[in-house]
Amino acid sequence: MTEQRRVSFSPPDITQAEIDEVVDALKSGWITTGPKTKEFERELAAFTGVERVATFASATAALECALRALGVGPGNEVVTSAYTYTASCSVICHVGATPVLCDVAPGTYEMDYDALPSLVTERTRAVIPVDIAGRMVDYDRLFAALEGVRDRWRPATELQRAFDRVVVLADAAHSLGAVQDGRPSGTVADFTAFSFHAVKNLTTAEGGALAWRAGAFDSDELYRQFMLMALHGQTKDALSKTRAGAWEYDIAFPGWKCNMTDLQAALGLAQLRRYPALLARRRELVERYEAGLADLGVDVLRHYGDGNESSGHLMLVRLPGKTSAFRNALIERLADDGVSANVHYKPLPMLTAYRDLGFDIADFPNAHAQFENEVTLPLHTLLSDDDVDYVVEAVHRAWAALEAEGVR
Repeated sequence: MTEQRRVSFSPPDITQAEIDEVVDALKSGWITTGPKTKEFERELAAFTGVERVATFASATAALECALRALGVGPGNEVVTSAYTYTASCSVICHVGATPVLCDVAPGTYEMDYDALPSLVTERTRAVIPVDIAGRMVDYDRLFAALEGVRDRWRPATELQRAFDRVVVLADAAHSLGAVQDGRPSGTVADFTAFSFHAVKNLTTAEGGALAWRAGAFDSDELYRQFMLMALHGQTKDALSKTRAGAWEYDIAFPGWKCNMTDLQAALGLAQLRRYPALLARRRELVERYEAGLADLGVDVLRHYGDGNESSGHLMLVRLPGKTSAFRNALIERLADDGVSANVHYKPLPMLTAYRDLGFDIADFPNAHAQFENEVTLPLHTLLSDDDVDYVVEAVHRAWAALEAEGVR
């Protein structure tokens, strides 16, 4: 019997480099939005290959501010996946628009691109696809689906008129560093929101960022609008007001308070410098899991190949032919062995907030089937090879025991 150990689900990978950057910010006397935040934005833009990046307090704030910049609001519709975390959809509600949910295609975590056109109306202003687990969705098929319904596009604001079809706002909370057919996440969708939450590959504890494709509009003006939104609509941030005689400011509109701080950005700067190595390590861990689980006949999300290089954020595993009772019992047995596992995701129509909006999981059979036997195994860069082997052995033990007990 292998000696029991504790395998956490997704702790942050913090080294002395991150600590030193945060201490440097603390000693500088500048801890809110300031020079490190702007440096982090520049380095993120360079890393992703985009012209500008705006940082926020969360990816949720980034998504919401993008919708607000587009002028999306009451009377409009926004389509997103039924198989995602609430943040992909709650922002639609926040701006007063109507959420429209799309089922996933059978056996996948991606929205059904063949069904998507039927959900687009003259009121649709955006689609929010979700890069689950670090793998970018099939943007070519997504854009092709939207091109097919261009005649329904009714732009109503200046920024909307920069597009000739429904706008694509990617929820890329998981996919920073992913590449699809040579195109990095951040450069493919019209707008792309990243997350730096504590469990993400690159963390600032809490935080997010928004990237966008340049060319159709003034990027500098759009960035200025995002900064106004993030700081009460105030025309000067704290850093600008520190210049001699520069106290004067205005409030352009009643904005929000969702700016990133220099303490967060300091953490992010150190993480970003380590990020290529972290991505490479995640690939090693994914491949070790794939090899170790191959004999069970489970369905592991394919992170690499066919033109896709995932960020390797989550180890999604489906248990074909098994029920939710088997999946839940497996998670409990893993916990008994010290292994923390999870489920990604409970489809939105199964949650009270979205049931109250009138959604019924019966209308999303593929999302329900995908969820019913999905389990997410630990995947993070503090794992050793032995840790992965321990998790794999624990899965095998639990699987064999449950089958012997007649759990199906």
